[in-house]
Amino acid sequence: MAAWRERLAGVRGVLLDISGVLYDGGEGGGTPIAGSVEAVARLKRSGLKVRFCTNESQKSRRELVQLLCRLGFHLSEGEVTAPAPAACQLLRARGLRPHLLIHDGLRSEFHQVDTSNPNCVVIADAADGFSFQNMNKAFQVLMELETPVLISLGKGRYYKEAAGLMLDVGAYTKALEYACGIEAEVVGKPSPEFFKSALQELGVDAHQAIMIGDDIVGDVGGAQRCGMRALQVRTGKFRPSDEHHPEVQADGYVANLAEAVDLLLQHAEP
Repeated sequence: MAAWRERLAGVRGVLLDISGVLYDGGEGGGTPIAGSVEAVARLKRSGLKVRFCTNESQKSRRELVQLLCRLGFHLSEGEVTAPAPAACQLLRARGLRPHLLIHDGLRSEFHQVDTSNPNCVVIADAADGFSFQNMNKAFQVLMELETPVLISLGKGRYYKEAAGLMLDVGAYTKALEYACGIEAEVVGKPSPEFFKSALQELGVDAHQAIMIGDDIVGDVGGAQRCGMRALQVRTGKFRPSDEHHPEVQADGYVANLAEAVDLLLQHAEP
C-alpha cells in the first residue's frame, strides 16, 4: 500500500490511451473492456484532470468519439489528442503537400490539406490499404524527392482487436525507411512532442501526470521519457513479457483500467 502511495502521490492529471484500455476494436466497432465505462466516469467525477491520448489512425477523431459514445463512454472531441490533427498542423506550418497512404476512414481529417504535387508522404494505419501497389507508390514518391520526408502517424508494431493481434503502421513505416534509407518523423506516441502537446492541453506539468496504456514502448516508455509516470494495463496488446522489457519498466502494472482508477482515487492525493 505504501508503495502505491509513493508512486501516485501528487498526480493531478491522467492521460488515457483508448484502444486496448477503454475498448477492443472489432466487428460492429468493438466492445468496451470490462469495467472501463464506469472507470472513466469515476475518474472524470474525481476532480483529476483527464485527457484521452491515442494513436488511432483508421478513424477521424469525430468518428472515434462517436463510437466511444455508442459504447457508453462520455467524452467530446476536444478531450482527445490524436495524431491526424497534429499532422495537419505540421504540414501547413512547413508547407508540405502529402501523398497520403492512410485509411479511407481518416481522409476527412486531411480535406483542408493541399495534396497536389506531393513533397512528402504521410503514412497511417491503412489496414487493407497496405497493398503492394500502394506501398510501392509511396516508395516512388519518396525516391523522387531530393530530400524525402516520411511522416508516420504513430509507429506501433501491433494492436489488439477482438479477432486477435493486428499489424500496426510501424511495420510498414519500417519497410519504407529501409527501402528509402531514411528515418520517419513520428507524429503520435511515443513522440515527445505529442506527449508535450497532450500535457499542455491537460494543463499540468509532466511530474503531475500519469499515463495509463497497454503499450509498454509507445505509452509507458514514451510518457516516462517526458517525465511522466506510467501504468500498464494487462488488457489490449499487453503481453506477459512486457513486465520484463529490457528497456522500459512501468511504474506499476494493473489488471485493467478499473483497477488503475481504484488506485488513483485512493492514493493520488499528495
